[in-house]
Amino acid sequence: MDARIDVDDMGRRTATDACTEPCAIERGMRIIGGKWTGSILWHVKDGPVRFNDLARMIGGASKKMITERLRQLEDQGLVRREVRDTAPITVVYEITDFGRTALGFLDELRQWSESLPKRLSSDTRQS
Repeated sequence: MDARIDVDDMGRRTATDACTEPCAIERGMRIIGGKWTGSILWHVKDGPVRFNDLARMIGGASKKMITERLRQLEDQGLVRREVRDTAPITVVYEITDFGRTALGFLDELRQWSESLPKRLSSDTRQS
């Protein structure tokens, strides 16, 4: 991530050390940056959570969206899915040790977001 723009004597601009593949931040955002992904990780951090309880905790996300994100997180090794042989059968999700590595910066993001000016923190526009 040391890309820079150089200007030659003629005023022409060229990129030096330009990224030829996704940089570390882009790779991380591809894993953790999906809508609801951080929220799901945050809500499963304290122990196993049943799917329906998770859906109740994450207001505004459809069950379909939560299912998609959970599958992605499971494929990436951030969340573990367990089917329990109970009556009725229950499915619970919990964070993995690898998933816990994301909690530090998610907490920093939470703190940063809580400190935002009201005009920014209440802005719900989607980009």
